[in-house]
Amino acid sequence: MKPLLPLGDTRRIRVACLIAVGLVASSALAIARDEGDDADLLKEARSHFEPLPKDMATPEFPVSPERVQLGRKLFFDPRISSDGAVSCSRCHLPALNATDALPKSLGVHDQSLPRNAPTVLNAGLAFKQHWDGRFANVEEQAKRSLLGPGFGNPDYATAMARIKAIPGYAPLFLAAFPGEANPISEDNWAKAIGAYERTLIAPSRFDDYLRGKPDALSPAERDGLRTFLDTGCVDCHKGPGLGGLSFRKFGLISDYWKATGSQNIDKGRFDVTNDPADLYKFKVPGLRNVAMTPPYFHDGAVRTLPSAVRIMAQVQLNAELSDSEVKSLVTFLGSLTGTIPESFERAPVLPAGGFTPDPSAPPSSRK
Repeated sequence: MKPLLPLGDTRRIRVACLIAVGLVASSALAIARDEGDDADLLKEARSHFEPLPKDMATPEFPVSPERVQLGRKLFFDPRISSDGAVSCSRCHLPALNATDALPKSLGVHDQSLPRNAPTVLNAGLAFKQHWDGRFANVEEQAKRSLLGPGFGNPDYATAMARIKAIPGYAPLFLAAFPGEANPISEDNWAKAIGAYERTLIAPSRFDDYLRGKPDALSPAERDGLRTFLDTGCVDCHKGPGLGGLSFRKFGLISDYWKATGSQNIDKGRFDVTNDPADLYKFKVPGLRNVAMTPPYFHDGAVRTLPSAVRIMAQVQLNAELSDSEVKSLVTFLGSLTGTIPESFERAPVLPAGGFTPDPSAPPSSRK
């Protein structure tokens, strides 16, 4: 019986089949190897990071609906400031991912504040508040903001008088702090705003990844995560917020201001403790939403994220990153951009009432 194909053709088909089988086997091995690498990467990531919680409440600082409702209104209300123009939201605008996009924020009468305003999203995760850690928590930060150049009130009594002059706040404070003889107080102002801020969680695809969905991050983002781990960024930027858990000297390898071009040299935590060991130490910022919150560092001296990444590698890790490494890291950091909470996306309707002018302010500065 004659062969259906010439002998040469039969041999060529056999060779082609063997090559195809080899390619399939190689592809299967590559897929298995990639899946193994992805599994190892996820396991390593989980050893350093955790998904964001549903909120940032603590036993001491709960997030009851009544406190959150009150705190949300107070957060957006400018009438508690001495010029009627400053609220918490002035430095933490929803449209700018809870920042103001300024190198240094502005307080009452447009005074320049000493440092850049970080995002308030996920801020309750940090172990301290403020760049130099001078506040224990978001509640203390909210209370202290009433005084000084932020809100400009000379004392807490003046600030509380402004709230009491707005009739609609009395029942809200009473509901949030039932049973108290004088619920409108600076401490309760702080607890209410703190309760609201503790709900401002902004989860991203990175949280889906940490919960076991490798494809939540693109291959390029996973490569960036690997670069983040291998470069040493994770030594400081860890935990659910990817930072905010420690103080570190800014400029371990070289003076930070030479790299950032900062006009003024900020001594950091030294200004709080007067301890030489704290010179140039700052709270490690969390990296959640970092791609959306320029400018960067405590003084907003650096305008772009690639520049900030390159500077951090130089002054903290003694590493000169290649362009591809910088791009890889920035790509990963983009996966940390979270969804803005609905309660923050739009300002609430505030209780009716007029602004109480500050009698000590010059007439030209009164609004």
